[in-house]
Amino acid sequence: MAQVKLGDAVQVHYTGTLADGTVFDSSRDREPLSFTQGEGTLLPAFEKATLGLELGESRTFTVPAAEAYGTYNEELVIQVARSALPADIEPVVGLQLQVGKSPEEMTIVTITEVSETQVLLDANHPLAGEDLTFDVEVVAIA
Repeated sequence: MAQVKLGDAVQVHYTGTLADGTVFDSSRDREPLSFTQGEGTLLPAFEKATLGLELGESRTFTVPAAEAYGTYNEELVIQVARSALPADIEPVVGLQLQVGKSPEEMTIVTITEVSETQVLLDANHPLAGEDLTFDVEVVAIA
């Protein structure tokens, strides 16, 4: 039976959960995730865990935070004056913005707190600091 090897075009269905069981993403209600094994488009630990799986095989594995999106870094959280935001943006918790001095330096930040005068911006990846558990099923290998 075919096994996933380097260079293969692979399709998987997956469900990703956090340590508390919260589902953060799933392909079960849409098209499977397609990737080329070893190309580096996914988390390296995700690709490594799917290497050698057979067509139709399932595996559950956990990617530690350090191998996923890193540990949560408090230095990537900054408070700015609400007046520093563009006038056409109404700051609300959860809103993502692009900030940077030039197009090459653009970073996505998430608004995590809003007061009358201040806004808290978090440049950490939303899954930083989280161990990620994936339930994966190989649905195609080419």
